[in-house]
Amino acid sequence: MDAAKEKTPPKCARMLVRDYIDDSLYNPAYGYFSKKAFIFSPAENIPFTDIRDSYAFMNRLGELYKEVEGEYNDVNDIARQVWHTPTELFKPWYGFAVAKHMVSEYKRDNKGSDELVIYEVGAGNGTLMVNILDYIKQYEPELYARTRYRIIEISSKLAERQSERQDVRKISQRHDCVEIINQSIFTWNEKVEEACFIIAMEVVDNFSHDLVRYDYETGAPRQGVVLIDEDGDYQEAYEPATDPLVTRYLALRESTGYRSPLLNNAWARKLRASLPFAPNLTEPEFLPTMCLKLFDQLHAHFPKHRLILSDFDALPESVPGINAPVVQTRYQGTMIPCSTYLVQPGWFDIFFPTNFELARDLYDVTCRADGRSGGKGRVVTQQQFLEENANLDGTRTKSGENPMLTFYQNFKFLLS
Repeated sequence: MDAAKEKTPPKCARMLVRDYIDDSLYNPAYGYFSKKAFIFSPAENIPFTDIRDSYAFMNRLGELYKEVEGEYNDVNDIARQVWHTPTELFKPWYGFAVAKHMVSEYKRDNKGSDELVIYEVGAGNGTLMVNILDYIKQYEPELYARTRYRIIEISSKLAERQSERQDVRKISQRHDCVEIINQSIFTWNEKVEEACFIIAMEVVDNFSHDLVRYDYETGAPRQGVVLIDEDGDYQEAYEPATDPLVTRYLALRESTGYRSPLLNNAWARKLRASLPFAPNLTEPEFLPTMCLKLFDQLHAHFPKHRLILSDFDALPESVPGINAPVVQTRYQGTMIPCSTYLVQPGWFDIFFPTNFELARDLYDVTCRADGRSGGKGRVVTQQQFLEENANLDGTRTKSGENPMLTFYQNFKFLLS
């Protein structure tokens, strides 16, 4: 079934886990990002140099957050979800750091392109776009005149918000080099032959994943499916792994030398399988198959790209399993975590950690194996990236603490 065309959550259906999660998050009629999500953005840049220390910053942030949540807590919008990102909290300094990295890389090697071409996948409120272009315009005016910025945004509501982000500025502060394309990166079919940067910040954590469990005795993978009855109740089932994306992901992962921790001890698995009443399948493992599909798209349609990808590398309070997501909703200011991803579609955020070292290896196998696109990927922590590129004076408090360095310690970057 094509769940994206449905106006209500499906019933009497069978779906791969990745399709179920994708429908829960992105269905145009009832998906989480279509109806419930709101990205917190302070109305004014936070004056870090006037704040006493990180504790005072947290108090100030809590007050701002409470004000915003209060606006969405009326009876007509009781399920509206609010979350924050480093791009928004540390604007403009975070975006300036990303801009400086791109400018430095472009000057080091422009790959034969007279223009600085930037694509941002999933641009949220448009804050990063504005901060990046503000930096280039202010510090690299000659390069700014040769800069083009295209946003690929799946959400029509966010695409509107990104356009409004420009409209509310003075005419002299607007960036005419921006184009907003309301489309999924996964349906993109235009071949971009020119050298470009691809930005994907806090995007892949909300990519849907597949689910597998392994036979304790043979190690053979079983792919997860969601069965939905006529009442809309959910049940998880497993079948031999035959889906082409699942099997390709597993084969590519094996080619990198990675082995699932669930398969590391064959002797222990066989012993466990021999015990009476023992389960015949291991714990679940979530596979970032849509992240692999992103790499496929970059390889096919952006052959001369350089990647800037950042997201969570670890998450607390996840559901059971390897690489498992956090599933949560927020009700009247209280965060409510869940113990399963089998929740009512559209009402819950479902977001995953990324194994960045494995993602780098898969990226290299997918995008760099033929050698036509330049060097391989590298992984750095967010703190390392900011120490290399950011003006840290802008976010240093009176005590000398720097929240931009110490917050989001569970973030990493994949750069190429």
